[in-house]
Amino acid sequence: MAQKKRKSQSLLNGALVLSVSTLLVKIIGVIYKIPISNMMGAVGRGYFDSAYNLYIPIYTISMAGLPVAVSKMVSQHVALGRYRDVRMIFRVSARLFTFTGILGTVLLLIFAYPYALIAKTNEVIPAIIAITPSIFFCCMMSIYRGYYNGLRNMNPTAISQVVEAIGKMIFGIAAAKLTITYGYSQFESGAKVFGKVCATESEAMSAIYPYAAAAAAVGVTMGTVIGMIYMIIMHKAKGDGITRTEIVNSPRPVNSGAIAKTLVAIAIPVVTSSIIFSLTNLIDAITIQNRLDGVISNNLDLIKSIYATQIAEAHVLDADLKDFLYGAYTLSLDFKNLIPSITTTLGVSAIPALSAAYAVKDKHALKSSVESVLRVGMIISLASGIGMGVLAEPILRMFYENGKSAPAISIAAPIMAAYGYTIFLMAISQPMTNMLQAVGKANVPVKSLTVGAVVKVVANYIFIGIPSININGAVIGTVLCYLIVVIYNYIALIKATKVKVNLMSVVVKPLISSVLCGVAAYCAYGISYKILPQRLLHGYSFANITATLIAVVAAIIVYVISMLLIGGLAKDDIIMMPKGEKIAKKLAKYGFIE
Repeated sequence: MAQKKRKSQSLLNGALVLSVSTLLVKIIGVIYKIPISNMMGAVGRGYFDSAYNLYIPIYTISMAGLPVAVSKMVSQHVALGRYRDVRMIFRVSARLFTFTGILGTVLLLIFAYPYALIAKTNEVIPAIIAITPSIFFCCMMSIYRGYYNGLRNMNPTAISQVVEAIGKMIFGIAAAKLTITYGYSQFESGAKVFGKVCATESEAMSAIYPYAAAAAAVGVTMGTVIGMIYMIIMHKAKGDGITRTEIVNSPRPVNSGAIAKTLVAIAIPVVTSSIIFSLTNLIDAITIQNRLDGVISNNLDLIKSIYATQIAEAHVLDADLKDFLYGAYTLSLDFKNLIPSITTTLGVSAIPALSAAYAVKDKHALKSSVESVLRVGMIISLASGIGMGVLAEPILRMFYENGKSAPAISIAAPIMAAYGYTIFLMAISQPMTNMLQAVGKANVPVKSLTVGAVVKVVANYIFIGIPSININGAVIGTVLCYLIVVIYNYIALIKATKVKVNLMSVVVKPLISSVLCGVAAYCAYGISYKILPQRLLHGYSFANITATLIAVVAAIIVYVISMLLIGGLAKDDIIMMPKGEKIAKKLAKYGFIE
């Protein structure tokens, strides 16, 4: 019963800490990518994201399963009062992370050139090389992140994520700006631009973009270095909170070899699931770019006629058309990935609580944890997704209207809207995966993701290959993939935990309020935009920015009020917020919650 005496964060408090930090990280990420995209345009942005597509699977192989395994083992041993084992887990995981960090770094360098050949984008190689060292530093950070998460102290992870993001933003923007300035000065002086003779400005920018993308990737590496340094200093200064008395009173630990085997045994199915997910995205990126290349080669005049205005505005060369369209697609991904990244923290926070509940067979805690994660995930994703769909073009204009990516907005907006209306599928898939891992069903997400990945690749091949659909076909495959994953995982989770989910509170009520939220956003934007003065503010539409902000505020107000009126919020959902206890008491007083 030792865990009851220890000071630790509840599931929802831990989720709140990680959700807030993740939101901050994503906001910083958007702030980072706005100037990056505006400096490099859709073509340079395509190179940057293409490098990430190879980076993520190697990153996953290096470390995805170990933080989950460490968190799960630590929480289980804390629940059983085995604090010596907890410390041993930390030491063993440090050695494992060091090995996987070195391995991942080497693998990324090895696969850089073959990947560039397959994706038919040799210009991506500099960015891959620049981002490679970050794998090692991420692994070093994760030694501490998994450990503290298992102790139900999400603060170190949260702070390190923000520190890492700030470092990435500062160094990435500065490096990209310096690179572009240097390359352009070379062109103006008549010298070669990164080894190429350029007769026009379009040719010069085409030569600069690969190295600008690499400079932005340097920011990613520097961010991980700073985040790692923070975690090391924090651990040395504050420790882990385990007292000497707890160490003395705990049983002798098992040997390090046994712990290493258990960590690996837990990590392998988790890694397998994550690898399939990451490889799906990698294959997705490769198939998208390959099919785009094929459909453009065979239907160049038709594709150019479809995007004639955008191509003319962006001064896109025929050789860069594929990268331009792919770059336009990636603009929508910044916002598409924002919502799932927040809800993913719910699953991460659920691992210690669910693992502990599963270890001591606490059925009430299992039901509470599962329903809380699903309900809060749907509350967040349905409203924000519908809002994102309704305001897709205004949001993109607000960020990219005055930059080199502006011509790509009209291409990215329909894609972003489609993702917005279906984002709840992506938003709850990872929390479901984490919960299945916590209750010993890590093989289930592997199966569902495998089936989903196959469907996704086939859909990409079919729909992107249709000239009139081209890049828009990428959305269809993604939605089908996650639909399969969510249905399969949900059935398995309910079967494993024997939890009967209240679908009215988890799905129906948030959906009703989210539709009202979307209607409010649509009406508020339309009315505001018409009556506001049509003038520019530093190159951006004042009416669009103001109307978008008004629409967001109106949507939030309508959503909160409607959720309160129909009883869509539970007491636990309110308590997890700052000053939650006081707010919950006032709402209960007026009959909004029980």
